[in-house]
Amino acid sequence: MNILVLGSGGREHTFAWKITQSPLCDALYVAPGNSGTSQIATNLQIGVTDFKAIKTAVLEYKIELVVVGPEDPLVQGIHDFFINDSALKHVKVIGPQKAAAELEGSKEFAKAFMTRHNIPTAAYQSFTAKNLEEGYAFLETLNAPYVLKADGLAAGKGVLIINDLEEAKAELKEMLIDSKFGNASNKVVIEEFLDGIELSCFVLTDGKDYKILPTAKDYKRIGEGDTGLNTGGMGAISPVPFATDEFLSKIENQIVKPTIEGLQKDNLPYVGFVFIGLIKVGEDPKVIEYNVRMGDPETEVVLPRLKTDLVKVLSAMANGTLSHIDLEIDKRAATTIMLVSGGYPEAYEKGKEIFGLETVTDAIPFHAGAQVKDDKIVTSGGRVMALTSFGETYKEAIKKSYQTIDKLCFDKMYYRRDIGFDL
Repeated sequence: MNILVLGSGGREHTFAWKITQSPLCDALYVAPGNSGTSQIATNLQIGVTDFKAIKTAVLEYKIELVVVGPEDPLVQGIHDFFINDSALKHVKVIGPQKAAAELEGSKEFAKAFMTRHNIPTAAYQSFTAKNLEEGYAFLETLNAPYVLKADGLAAGKGVLIINDLEEAKAELKEMLIDSKFGNASNKVVIEEFLDGIELSCFVLTDGKDYKILPTAKDYKRIGEGDTGLNTGGMGAISPVPFATDEFLSKIENQIVKPTIEGLQKDNLPYVGFVFIGLIKVGEDPKVIEYNVRMGDPETEVVLPRLKTDLVKVLSAMANGTLSHIDLEIDKRAATTIMLVSGGYPEAYEKGKEIFGLETVTDAIPFHAGAQVKDDKIVTSGGRVMALTSFGETYKEAIKKSYQTIDKLCFDKMYYRRDIGFDL
């Protein structure tokens, strides 16, 4: 089978790494890919939302399965594009259709879905520029801290948690009136703050049945002790130590089952990954958000723990036979530490040569914002590389990842030294 993975980050390198281990994969293409995918697959210089160019490549390279990594093409309807094109409709796509992708495309849509299907989440209201004053009034009814979420896609940076009421009002105005996050904040969801510890649950579905992948926990803030600006993710661990069997059972019965049943009841066609961002409040799970694809950097710790042939799993999802698959999971813990460019998530420089990769033996380097230039691997993004290690415990795995970091360097390289600190 010829397979195309769409995307260019650490998540997509991890998918490619896992797919190439399968005897069912004849040829693998990644668009646009990065320096890591170029070593194990054929990179195609195509943007993930350039549907016309993707169609050309799919036909030229006889692609039979497309795995969509990032959210943008899903929210823009790439799955529908394939279904509605007579030349492409035979090609299987892993990722929900546009109507279901609104679970990530619109925070308000997701909150309404949860309310409709009795899925536990924070109380909320949404506002636009027209009812800004009502937004101020709603903030006054809440206790600090205040949670403001841009309704649309904001590359993982559209959520603000603010301790001061007046500052929250000022930020609400900046989001709605001054377009702080562009069109993504034309509408803002304000919700009650849930106090607890976060984790992520990953679900595979073929539209009827589901399978649950290992849990993971990522670290979003740039600074140690979870301080500073939100990023796309600075590291992750799997499994989550505090997720007991009893707690996992609650997640499945109170959240996963109603989510999959809700998609069917609402006639939202969904073949792909459901990423459920959770928070443990007391002993109970609540949903913070849905994503309609795998997370990054959680993919870098979840997929390496999957022992089952990934192509076999993806094919079962695409063909509606997921119930026939048993997932075998590595019992070891996995951790990943993200190396980022100095200055990220604000302004940073690119094109810095990465040294020491050839010395890495005790970890798997998943390339993210890195490209090949003049036969050298150089930085090309804010989050540059994720270093994944295994261990009998997460502490042992983290230690290996940090030991590997000592072998690597690039100008102004930064990473958090406290991943797992809160466990």
